[in-house]
Amino acid sequence: MTRHNGYLSFTRLRAQFVKEVLSILRDPRSRMVVFMPPLLQLLVFAFAATLEVRNVDIAVHNQDAGRWSHELIARLDRADFITQVYRVTDGQELGRLIDQGKVIAALDIQPDFSRAIAAGDSGRIQLLIDGRRSNSGQITASYLSAIAAEVGAEANPGTGPATPVAVRNWFNPNLTYRWFIVPGLSGILAFFSALLITSLSIARERELGTFDQLLVSPTSTPEIILSKSLPALVIGTMLGLLMMAAAAGPFRIPFNGSFALLFVSLVLFILSVVGIGLMISAISATQQQAILGAFAIGVPSVLMSGFATPVENMPMLLQWLAQAIPLTHFLVIVEGSFLKAMAPGDIFASLWPLAMIALVSLTMATIFVRGRLQ
Repeated sequence: MTRHNGYLSFTRLRAQFVKEVLSILRDPRSRMVVFMPPLLQLLVFAFAATLEVRNVDIAVHNQDAGRWSHELIARLDRADFITQVYRVTDGQELGRLIDQGKVIAALDIQPDFSRAIAAGDSGRIQLLIDGRRSNSGQITASYLSAIAAEVGAEANPGTGPATPVAVRNWFNPNLTYRWFIVPGLSGILAFFSALLITSLSIARERELGTFDQLLVSPTSTPEIILSKSLPALVIGTMLGLLMMAAAAGPFRIPFNGSFALLFVSLVLFILSVVGIGLMISAISATQQQAILGAFAIGVPSVLMSGFATPVENMPMLLQWLAQAIPLTHFLVIVEGSFLKAMAPGDIFASLWPLAMIALVSLTMATIFVRGRLQ
């Protein structure tokens, strides 16, 4: 048969184009891979990825009985970006609330606040910021400073706006960007490595034609699942440990937590990702579908995990969905282990959701894979 290579035929080109489009639209998996990820990522980018700060909690220790301190607290209560204002009677309680992650900022109003700003003085409020969330913390600090400046301007209109705020950053006093970004990256890169390895495992066997050999072999279903899970678990764990060592070594990020608890958290985190990857691989007919499926799950997971945008900034529905993402809980543990001596109780508060996600994802993966083997 002669192949015509010298010219283009619009009729043949149109026929091939229609054939390719129909082959995509007729396959339910291809339709889902083509249309669902863009719609899902549009939803996430529109509502989850934002540089604004919303739905934050702050704490206030008011040592001043004057008019302007009460006016400042009243404006904080009315601020749209603040969900709750904790009023404490002990200055040390401010540190405990930040340490536990309950508030992103805390204001310590000095006893002579009202008199000082009326005289045009500054530095009569100490603003404590959670340096573990440096981006959100700095935006929150600017919002709070603006409110304090408005109160100062109203108290002393003749001399212009006073800004009675002295900012202090906890856990990251110099706001070194690497201290915030590198620990989180160790979790994200380990997440994608484990997800891609397991997503391709069964899909690769099916595409190469070796999956049928597994069906007739004496290998049991648990053995197949373990053989597909263990490489991703070992590689993902080793990669995570390597990046954490790089963070503590060349990047000189202080590590103040428990290595044993961090290691257990890393293993549970990778196990939960392995379960998700196996589910993707079990429903994918080709490696291309598996890769697209992995990125369709992976990219929204990173955006909703709190790495770039605080979870509390998102709509309530996305906040609930974020709790089902293993990366959300692991980031809390790894960042807390590096930047502060995170208490074991706080680690377990994020560890048990990881264990539950790992149990559910591996159970679902077993059901999906077993269905493919039958």
